[in-house]
Amino acid sequence: MHQIKLQSRLFDAFLVGWTAWFALGVPIFWLIGSPRKAIRAATRLWVRGVLFGLKHVVGLDYVEAGRDLIPAEPCLIVCNHQSTWETLAFIVLFPDVAIVAKQELLRIPIIGWYLRKSPMIIIDRESGSKALMAMLNESREALADGRSVLIFPEGTRMKESEPIRFKRGVELLYAKLGTPVLPVLVNSGKFWGPSGSSKRGGTITVSYLPPILPGMPAELFVREAEAQMEAERSRLI
Repeated sequence: MHQIKLQSRLFDAFLVGWTAWFALGVPIFWLIGSPRKAIRAATRLWVRGVLFGLKHVVGLDYVEAGRDLIPAEPCLIVCNHQSTWETLAFIVLFPDVAIVAKQELLRIPIIGWYLRKSPMIIIDRESGSKALMAMLNESREALADGRSVLIFPEGTRMKESEPIRFKRGVELLYAKLGTPVLPVLVNSGKFWGPSGSSKRGGTITVSYLPPILPGMPAELFVREAEAQMEAERSRLI
């Protein structure tokens, strides 16, 4: 336990130092008009550094299973949410992905600026139906721009032992976007829990599951996606 805490603290120190370098890029990007593609490339570089630190400081790596199932065209990705890890890793796993995220994400020093300018799909859950319509419209724009859209349908980070249950919003995207949906299951909570304070070594599995085609009733889609993801979650426990 002492070693885990030490490794976590060393990684946190590494993260602060690594992130500080990207503060230098903020005024430069601002002066040249905040080009989105360049900012996304810088954000991917930052994430690659974070994953490097996790691997070499904490001993936490990842493997992918079923990558051949990823649709060739931009799609809607639904993934369970167990830790901060998947929020970061998907920026590398799916270059140019547009992540549906809470406003709190923008409060992260330095990197919040990069995420805002990428841009990601930031929602204010307090605004109710307005947030849903904004999410739908921005998702359409992202897909039209050739970017896949990632949503964490559980709405918040969950413990690895908790079953997959979608909250409101994802069925609207499925019904209105008319694009294939790629269910993804991660078991990151085994190594980096919801609180985020402690990280331990191991190998996170990223499981890509069979895509769900558009056109079925939204309620049936939710049950199908939940069932696929729950079966994989139970297998990886």
